[in-house]
This record gives sequence, structure tokens and C-alpha cells, in this order.
Amino acid sequence: MSILEYPNSCDCLVSLPPASRSPVVVFAKNSDRPSLEVQEVVYYGASAHPPGSKVMCTYIEVEQVPNTLAVLLSRPAWLWGAEMGANEMGVCIGNEAVWTKEAVEERDALLGMDLVRLALERSHSAKAAVHIIADLLGQYGQGGSCKEDPEPFMYHNTFLLCDRLEAYVLETAGPYWAAERMTEGALNISNQLSIGTSIWQEHPKLRSHALAQGWWNGTEEFNFKVVYSLKTQPVRMEAAKARYRAGQELLQSQQGHITAETMMQILRNKESGICMDSGGFRTTSSMVSVLPRCPHLPCVHLLTATPDPSRSVFKPFMFGEGVTQVPWVLSPTFGDNDPLRQTPRFQMQVDRRHELYRHHQRALKMSEGNEDTKLNLQAKQRKMEEENISLVNNLLNGLGTDAPDLSDLFLHCVEKELALYKEENN
Repeated sequence: MSILEYPNSCDCLVSLPPASRSPVVVFAKNSDRPSLEVQEVVYYGASAHPPGSKVMCTYIEVEQVPNTLAVLLSRPAWLWGAEMGANEMGVCIGNEAVWTKEAVEERDALLGMDLVRLALERSHSAKAAVHIIADLLGQYGQGGSCKEDPEPFMYHNTFLLCDRLEAYVLETAGPYWAAERMTEGALNISNQLSIGTSIWQEHPKLRSHALAQGWWNGTEEFNFKVVYSLKTQPVRMEAAKARYRAGQELLQSQQGHITAETMMQILRNKESGICMDSGGFRTTSSMVSVLPRCPHLPCVHLLTATPDPSRSVFKPFMFGEGVTQVPWVLSPTFGDNDPLRQTPRFQMQVDRRHELYRHHQRALKMSEGNEDTKLNLQAKQRKMEEENISLVNNLLNGLGTDAPDLSDLFLHCVEKELALYKEENN
């Protein structure tokens, strides 16, 4: 199936002071993926690795680094990388699909999602993450099917990266890339090239390659999105323009007042298509992170781990000494019997649903056709989320930092939500 026929969309947003209400950076992403795909939330602690070791990503091995950081990842359960995530240093990254004049290659390489995880594991800052992704692109390339399906589905990637101080947009076309730096304000990306002439750094052959291909005459001002964007866009990329504009408008309308709650509202916006469920794709998981400028305050990451943020609960996670994997948001594994590891790949389907996903989807299904039941469930979800947000705000205001078991915060919130769905399903 051609890329013209595949719907695919994601939205990443970031706000820095003075667009943020308080001195924090706020990151947000909706991961829009195939409707039946399960997204899990996984935690990996910091680790040391022997010299010369390698790490197996989704399709290929790459050289491992001596030390990797602790990371929190929201990822399609069948692959190695991540759609979005954060590390213990307060770096957040999300990626988007994009198609450009540079053709996608049907070969095994690094997925954009692999690049997200590799950068998070290796980066102490957003700036360092940009360089790590650029270096990995040059060394290993990007490629491979991005969908658990026998029919290959491939794309290139754009990334939104941020930390407590600044944000970057990194956009790619095959091995070529351009990056834009941001130190204030708010922006969003949505499945299209967005970097114009404000290029912070770029691939050393970005312009000479465009010149050789006849995409740029060498005399006009170099505009990355104009030079590298397709003249005729895939249908979904045309639709992404409307989402991109809507995201801009929603951020602009809240300039100076943007909070985690603001980002949650934007991610839940169905009218704009930012919260989507169409053409066999839907928002399968969502994430909002709050990164305080003050280094003494904790970074807090809120994740749904379930589809459709308008019918899900954002739950807070904090890095700390006692953090462990929450089993209820971890999908089952299949070892050598996983369709990813078979030859040929993806000839069969397996059940990757985790415990929270199962009970969440059952509760939503049982509420269908009964408006009172649906509204009652949603009210309970919102009350639970309000309690989560209240705790987060206390933490960010320097209150409650001595509260016990903050390392188990995400676990307790997941268990509380799971109990709600089990009660509803009885």
C-alpha cells in the first residue's frame, strides 16, 4: 500500500516561559497509531555496559555506549524504541512521521522511534540529543517498517526535543537534517516540515544535495521546508496542515497561561483532529511533561497508557531511587515467537494488551449506548485526574516533596485507575 493511502498523524507541542504560566517547560504529545495497536509504558533504570557491547534495536544492532540513563518510554508494544518519553535528566522527546522529496528506503535501519529511545538513554540535555540523533542517522540511517503488518509502511521523522531550559525541532529527510533552537514561546509540530530559514544547525551537505537534485538554485534564501517538502503531499499530510494550524491557534490563545492542564485540553481536542479516531488510526497514548526551570524541583511526567485522552486519565511519574516497572501497563512478551522476530515478519497477530488497557477498553465498551453510564465513568476519571494534578501542582510549588513513596506514585495511580475499571466492569 502506498503512503498516499495510509492515514498517520501525531502532534507534539511545547511551551517555554513566558508562554508558560509559571517558570516551567511543558511538553506534550499525542501518539496516533493503528487503532488496534497497544501502547505500553516502560521504565528502564540507568545501566553500565561492557566495552564493545551492542544493543539490538527493532531491526538492527548498534554500538552500545558505556552508560545509559534511566528512561520512561511510551511505545507500541511490538517494537524496541518509543513514540515519546523522558529521561532522568529532564530531557523529553517525541517524534512524527514525515515524507519529503528524499525517498524512503525499504531496508532495515533505525526507526525514528529507535532514535527517540537511543537519544533519551544517552543525552544529558536536549541539545546533546539533537547531536546524538544526527550522528546515529549518519552512521546507521533510518528505515524499516513502522507498522506491525506484512505490508511495509515507512516514513522519515521529525522530532521535538526539550529540557528544563530550551527546546529543539529536528527534521529529517533520509540522512539529511535541519534543527531549530527555541528558548521562549510555544510551538507545535504535526507530520510536516516546519523549519524554514531559522536553522540553528544542519547536515553539512543539506544544501549541496538540494542543489545537486535541482530542488534549490543556490541563490535564493535557503528555506528547508520549501526546498525539501513534496510538491504533492500525501492526503494525510494535507490533513496535518489543518491540525498544525489548530495547534498553533490553541497555543496562541493561551500564551502566558499554558500549564499541564492546558496541554491536556489541547490533546483532548477532537474538533481539530489532534485527538483522532479515523481511517483505522487513533490516539493510542498521550503524554504531558512539566520541567521546572528550578533544578531543585522535580520533573513530572503524566501519561495515559490507554487510547483516547478524552476518555483516559493522565497519571504522574517521577524519577527516583525506588522506581520500578509498573506491571499493569507492561504488555506480554513472546520471545522468539514474536511476529517481529519471525521470517517473514508479521505473518500472525498476538495479543499485546496489558492489564490496564484490557480493563479500560472493557469499561468504555460497557458504557456505550448508555449516556448516564458514560458520563458517570467520565466524571470518576476526571475526579481521579484532578487529584493527580493537585498532587503534581503541590510538588511543583515545593509542597509535599517529603511525601512518602513518590517513586511509587505512578504505580499507585495506575492501581487506583485499574480498581475503578474493575468496579465498573462488575
